[in-house]
Parts: sequence; structure tokens; C-alpha cells
Amino acid sequence: MKLIIIRHGDPDYSIDSLTEKGWREAEMLSDRITAMKVKEFYLSPLGRAKDTASVTLKKMNREGRVLPWLREFEAPIFDENTRMERVPWDWLPADWTKVEEYYDRNLWHKTPVMQAGHVQEEALKVYTGLDEILKEHGYVREGRLYHAVRPNNDTIVLFCHFGVECVMLGHLLGISPMILWHGFCAAPTSVTTLITEERRKGIACFRMSSFGDISHLYAAGEEPAFAARFCETYDNMKERHD
Repeated sequence: MKLIIIRHGDPDYSIDSLTEKGWREAEMLSDRITAMKVKEFYLSPLGRAKDTASVTLKKMNREGRVLPWLREFEAPIFDENTRMERVPWDWLPADWTKVEEYYDRNLWHKTPVMQAGHVQEEALKVYTGLDEILKEHGYVREGRLYHAVRPNNDTIVLFCHFGVECVMLGHLLGISPMILWHGFCAAPTSVTTLITEERRKGIACFRMSSFGDISHLYAAGEEPAFAARFCETYDNMKERHD
């Protein structure tokens, strides 16, 4: 089975939709996805993800199933530096890298900051939601692997957000989301693909064949959006710093 995770197009957060560029990106993405034989579409309830999906769904005369847990990962933490609430990612490297627990798939959510933000509870909602749809498609979680009850070559597509994408990947691949949040960058409309491998009958795992692929943008001559990235060098004052 193929599991495809797509980040929404270039966002206009003020209206929870897309910028003009984001709509162009969604159109280019749709040309790619409409060529696939997709068994099921799943959508975040947030506008920017639903709008991105709408272009593809309209062309294919399809509907997507909205899942509340596919919204952007909602677990605000208290920033000890700014004394304000914030998302649990986008830490300064000097802050998160000195905490050994953040590198551990079993301990990343057990630091005082993460516990105060109820991060583990929110992550469990994502893990459970993902495993439920995989079960519907024939793959039942057993420990760190999946029991292939009905092995298949279906493709399912999830339109969502970078934060929750990393939580899902952490669950499937056994990696702390902190490493994924801070070491990987999925540009708007990027496509991440995971494929099951069943090397022993009935025992499957998911293997990532590509992360954050934006070849559909390059093929159409569209520069990727800068969203999710930070300044390449400190002196690039036109690029995001914090």
C-alpha cells in the first residue's frame, strides 16, 4: 500500500486559506495527483488544507473524508524565553539540541515543557487516528510493525500540515518528531510517499521512498515557497529568523 502525505499550499494564515501562489501550487499539484489511482482521500479540517485538496478533488469528481486529528498539531507549550505560548516545534537549535530526551522516540514528550503542554496526549490522538485508517485499509498495528490482514496495492492520500506530518512519520518510522520537525522541511504542496514492505507473509512496515517532493513545481517552472524555512545565513534579513 502507498501512503501519500501532502502539505497544503503556500498559506495565508490570516484567513486560513491560500495565497495566490498557493492556489497556483495547488493547481500544479492536482495535475500530479489526478494521474494516480487513489483509493481514498483524507483531509485536515483546516481551510488551507481543504482548499489545497479541493482543486484535485474537483478535477477527479471525488470527495475527501475530513478527520479532526489531521489538523495542524495542536499542543501549545510555554516558551521559557519569551514567556508566551507557542507551537512545540521551531525551537532554536541551541535550545533543543542540548536536551538528550528530544532525540529519543520514547522520551521526547516527557520533558517538563512538553508535559505541561500535554504534547503526549495530542500525539496519541494522531497515532490512534492514523492506525485506525490503516486498519480500515488492511494493516493492523502490532508493536512497531503492522499485521497485513488484507495486503494490497492501494494508494491513500492525506492532505494536512507539516507539524502533524512529522508526528505521523515519527510513529511509522520510530523517530522522535523533534528530529523531524527541526531536521526536515516540507515545502508547501510537497508530497511524501511511504510504501509498505511485506518481506515475511503478514508482517509489514512502512518505508519512506520520498520526502517533501516538489518536482511538480519545478516541472511547471514554479519556485517553491519559503514557508517552513528559516534564513539560510544570518545576514539574510529578508528571510525569516524567528
